[in-house]
Amino acid sequence: MILPVPITSLQNPQLKRLVRLHARRGREQEGVILIEGARELSRALAAGVQPTEIFSCPELHSPEAAEVAEGLPIEVTELTRPAFEKVSVRENPDGLLAVAMRPVVELPDLPADAVVVVLDGLEKPGNVGAILRTADASGAAVVLVLGRGADPYGPNVIRASQGSVFALPVAALDEAEASAYLAAQGCVTVACTPDAPHIYWDAPLTGRVALLLGTEHGGLPAHQRQAGASGSGLSVRIPMTAGSGADSLNVSTAAALMLFECARQRRGSASVHAAEVGV
Repeated sequence: MILPVPITSLQNPQLKRLVRLHARRGREQEGVILIEGARELSRALAAGVQPTEIFSCPELHSPEAAEVAEGLPIEVTELTRPAFEKVSVRENPDGLLAVAMRPVVELPDLPADAVVVVLDGLEKPGNVGAILRTADASGAAVVLVLGRGADPYGPNVIRASQGSVFALPVAALDEAEASAYLAAQGCVTVACTPDAPHIYWDAPLTGRVALLLGTEHGGLPAHQRQAGASGSGLSVRIPMTAGSGADSLNVSTAAALMLFECARQRRGSASVHAAEVGV
């Protein structure tokens, strides 16, 4: 149901609040997240996320947004185009924006062949979102985000993940909490670093493994690289052609290679399926 009188004033207090929620501090103060876009909102709803507020601009609706808008579970506030464009975080919005409580993530007990992705200090929302999408597609069990890098439930991460952030447990933890969880679950840590002795496709990546990925400019902290090289862990690298001029890969590309190598080594599992070309 859409409220009958659309918001037109750009000075409306509701609009000013939504703009404040663009900032991580504003979202954390209220304990909420912003979900923009028809696809992202539909995937959040499918995962059981319950929006507390939904804003719509029919003039901006794509066909997908118009379809999603027909079945929204709560009352919708209509905005004029200028009003919606003020609160949108996108260049080409499709006219749907929701506010929801930040998900409370309970970390699960892991199955015997689980893959956990650990992101240490990643700052670019596009990279974090792309990794979440790949983690979902490859069958990873959990993603742990360490440090004060990109907010895993920030609107730009949600967009880059195309809603995959809602499809698997994604938790922001400090390093001690993450280490305790991985140890309790019996995970072998796999440090991904360019100076490792082993090529990633030669490493045994079956069983419960935790893939540790750091920033592009700094990589993993020294103590995590050392843990990967210890007897209880692994340290692997992605080989690059000598003389190519490239000394590193985009971290989302590196994550994709690692995750699908894990899937390849588990290819006898019923959880891994062939995908149609072009999907």
